[in-house]
Amino acid sequence: MAAPFFSTPFQPYVYQSPQEAVIPFQILGGEAQVVQIMLKPQEKVVAKPGSMCFMSGSIEMENTYVPENEVGVWQWLFGKSVTSIVLHNQGPNDGFVGIAAPSLARILPIDLAMFEGHLLCQPDAFLCSINDVKVNNTVDQRARNAVTGVEGFLRQKLSGNGLAFIVAGGSVVQKNLEADEVLSVDVSCIVALTNRVGVQIKYNGPMRRAVFGGDNLVTAVLTGPGIVFIQSLPFHRLSQRIARAVTSPNMRENPKFFVQIAIFFFLAYVVIVSSLILTDA
Repeated sequence: MAAPFFSTPFQPYVYQSPQEAVIPFQILGGEAQVVQIMLKPQEKVVAKPGSMCFMSGSIEMENTYVPENEVGVWQWLFGKSVTSIVLHNQGPNDGFVGIAAPSLARILPIDLAMFEGHLLCQPDAFLCSINDVKVNNTVDQRARNAVTGVEGFLRQKLSGNGLAFIVAGGSVVQKNLEADEVLSVDVSCIVALTNRVGVQIKYNGPMRRAVFGGDNLVTAVLTGPGIVFIQSLPFHRLSQRIARAVTSPNMRENPKFFVQIAIFFFLAYVVIVSSLILTDA
C-alpha cells in the first residue's frame, strides 16, 4: 500500500507491490519536488521524457514508444512527445533513480489498486510509474476557453494495479465525497478524480465572456461518491501571471517600451500610406 500523499517532505515512503516486493521511495523537497525510487536488480521505472534528474551507475535508460497511447500521432503533430523513458536496473546490486517534477509542483504517489484500478487526471499529470500502470490520453476537442464535458479537462487516464506518481501545483487537498455529496471546483484546480465521481460543467456567466478571458469562468460540479484531488496553483495560472509580468512592463521599469510602440505604429502608418500611393499610381 502506498503511503498517504499528504505525508511531510523528506519522510520515507514504502510501497508494497502486488508481487509482494517492497519498493521503497522518498519524495524530497518542498515545492519543486523529486521522487527517489530504489530499484532492485531487473526492476524498472517508466517516466515522462525529460523528467530524469539523477540515477545510479547500474541504471540503463531507454527511450521507447508506448503502444497504449491511443492518440500518439495527434500528440506528435501538435508538438508533444509520444515516447516514454524506461529506467532499468541492469546491475547485480540495488540502484536508484531520481525523477523531478517539471515545474513548481508536488508529487503525489497514487496506488491504483486503492482506486479500483482507474483514475482520471488533468493533462500531463503523469510523471512516472512502477509495475502495472497504463497511461491513455484523449484528443483535446475543446475550444481555447470552453469545456464541454469531463473529457474536456481530464484527458489523461491511468489504469492498472501499480504505483503511479502524478504532479500538482501549489498545495494539494484530497476530498473524500460521500454518496450524493456535492462539491463545486474550478476546472483548472482539479488534478484527478475517481471514475465514480459525477461531473457536471457549469458556466458562470454568459459565453461571450470566454472571448475576453476571465478567471473562474467554468466550474465543475462534482457529485459523490468518490475521491477528488485539488490543486491550489494550476500551472497555466502560474504561467499566465509570469507572462503578464514579462510582457507588460511599466514605464518605470522600461522607459523605452512606449517609445518602441510609437515607432511600430509610425512604421505601420508609413507602410499603409506608401501602399495606397503606389496603388493609385
